Amino acid sequence: MPEDYSGQDLRGRDFSGQDLIGANLSGANLTGANLRGANLWGADLRGADLHSADLTRANLAGANLSRANLSGADLTGALLARANLARANLSGADLSYANLSGANLTGANLYRANLSGADLWGANLYRANLSGADLFNANLSGADLFKANLWHANLTRADFTNANLTNAFRRPGISRADMEGATGLDKVKGLVD
Repeated sequence: MPEDYSGQDLRGRDFSGQDLIGANLSGANLTGANLRGANLWGADLRGADLHSADLTRANLAGANLSRANLSGADLTGALLARANLARANLSGADLSYANLSGANLTGANLYRANLSGADLWGANLYRANLSGADLFNANLSGADLFKANLWHANLTRADFTNANLTNAFRRPGISRADMEGATGLDKVKGLVD
């Protein structure tokens, strides 16, 4: 039976390497918690506070992190495939080399997040705030960036094959020239020339 930690104060707790498959951590305070390498597959983390938590190489595939606070969290190399991160706060989070393929990041705040080398294949980034984010060498092929805010984002060498960038570049318009070394631009929908 999955663990139930909903609403509990778990600040700084050490869950490193633990099996928390399907655990209920909704609304829990996990500020600064150590979840390095933990298996949180399918866990419920809705509205949880994971500010500055260590989730390095954690398995969060299929987890529900909607409206969770992950600001400043370390998610380096984490598995977040098909995770629900709608309206989550990921500002300043380190998501370098994380697998976010098929993840729902609708309305997520990724301000100044490190997404270098991240796999965002097929991710839903509708209205996501990616201003100042580092997307160097990220895979955004097939991603939906409709109305996403990419103001001052580093898009160098990112792969945009079959991505939807309609209305994504609002202030100012980003052109192909601003995306040095980016690939798949010939198959991008909505790119400003």
